[in-house]
Amino acid sequence: MKAHVKNFDVVVIGAGFAGLYALQRLRSQGLSVIVFEAGSDVGGTWFFNRYPGARCDVESIDYSYSFSDELQQDWDWTEKYATQEEILRYINHVADRFDLRRDIRCSTRVTSAVLDEEQMLWTVRTDRDDEVTGRFCVMATGALSTANMPHIPGRDAFSGELYHTGHWPAAGVDFTGKRVGIIGTGSSGIQLVPVAAQTARELFVFQRTANYSVPAGNTVITPERRAEVKATYTERRRQSRNSGGGSPHQAHPKNTLEISAAERRAAFEKRWDLGGVLFGKTFPDQTTDMRANDEARAFFEEKVRGVIEDPAVADVLIPTDHPIGTKRICTDTNYFQTYNRGNVHAVDLRSAPIESIDERGITTTAQHYDLDMIVFATGFDAMTGALNRIDIRGRAGRPLKDAWQAGPRTYLGLGVDGYPNLFIVTGPGSPSVLANMVLGAEQHVDWIGDLLNHMAEHGFSTVEAEPQAVADWVAECNERAAATMFPQANSWYLGANIPGKPRVFMPFIGGFGVYGAICADVAASGYKGFTLVGSTA
Repeated sequence: MKAHVKNFDVVVIGAGFAGLYALQRLRSQGLSVIVFEAGSDVGGTWFFNRYPGARCDVESIDYSYSFSDELQQDWDWTEKYATQEEILRYINHVADRFDLRRDIRCSTRVTSAVLDEEQMLWTVRTDRDDEVTGRFCVMATGALSTANMPHIPGRDAFSGELYHTGHWPAAGVDFTGKRVGIIGTGSSGIQLVPVAAQTARELFVFQRTANYSVPAGNTVITPERRAEVKATYTERRRQSRNSGGGSPHQAHPKNTLEISAAERRAAFEKRWDLGGVLFGKTFPDQTTDMRANDEARAFFEEKVRGVIEDPAVADVLIPTDHPIGTKRICTDTNYFQTYNRGNVHAVDLRSAPIESIDERGITTTAQHYDLDMIVFATGFDAMTGALNRIDIRGRAGRPLKDAWQAGPRTYLGLGVDGYPNLFIVTGPGSPSVLANMVLGAEQHVDWIGDLLNHMAEHGFSTVEAEPQAVADWVAECNERAAATMFPQANSWYLGANIPGKPRVFMPFIGGFGVYGAICADVAASGYKGFTLVGSTA
């Protein structure tokens, strides 16, 4: 079915947090906007990742829109770390409250976005034969939206149930009385394992790489706490925007070894009780000084060994191959304790890798596991995967895939040379997955919205990142990453989980507040590093 309007000011791809806000903000500027969404409803990552146990690892009061104070005051989060269901309810509430659905086409996957250089228009086509043009194209495709399904020999021969956490059935899955194999112990696996273990007859957890995970310490948000947050939201958001990770929590003012052992332990305990990913930022030098990292790692190991009964199992589950915090620390609810159950077995793929899958189950180099169900909790082709699935062609018809063959190249994570009037939201070259993605999306969309206003006021029709600005920004991102221990980990930040993907550290690691100041400075200077042209300028 053809879209009822063919020409738009802006075409937005994706209707998750970023795409919805792009629609709300740009439409409020008087621009005509259409949004295409592959899912059958809005929500993006939170629409597809509905596996049991799925939660956000940023506190719900922070992982939410700040653009409307009325929305902040009216919405009541129930838990410190919201479930997928609650986040999806919130997203749907926002879509309805701001009347966004009328400009969104769901169940519609964009297949191509091609630049017409003469008219300076983007032609966007979909798998439902839509063909629309837009003066501007906004890629709100998400950093974690393309599921990674490993190619294991015989995978399609399995006769039992087979799932991926990133494409969970809406009707749910019943583990009761079944022999279940879960492949992967990243965030989704670590969240799913404790839930599946409760009803599965036997649960085999196939682990290639152990991950650091800190208990969520999840709690119900009391009416008193809710009132306190709502009364101080303005200041909380200010602190979040100036922080390293987009939430108001600041690292200890001193470096790890500048204080006494007792003070250091107290700081670690405080962060451990806060829960989750922020443990990796207890001290400012935790990912730049190995001695500091060793202190955090020793504290973590002590905590984990304290809850696992079998020391040999603990040996398998405690990471030894990367510094703590250089992969995203997971956030769990009784994950390590789950291995004390008699029906749960950790399968170490380092010592005995998976060889194949057959109709009955999984074969490693050590033995065969008979299974009724296999769940791939194997993550995503992060940050560039969704963009690479779209045939994006810029000047001279050059595919973005070709331009990024050696790794993604952007200016500020927002623009790409050779692709005028195309913007990427929370993509490579921005803080993205290292920060609060909702505030990150707002910051990007607001910046884009201000730029489009600037262009309209000054008669510009085209904006394009300059090649030198892109080269300089890529170099700066690489230099900042190299000054840390992050590149030592084979993480999805580097694309290391995808065979053949260039090994490039993709996010900007300098901090959310620092990045926001850089973007603001670029705007204040008249958008240095971008070429602005127009017939009436």
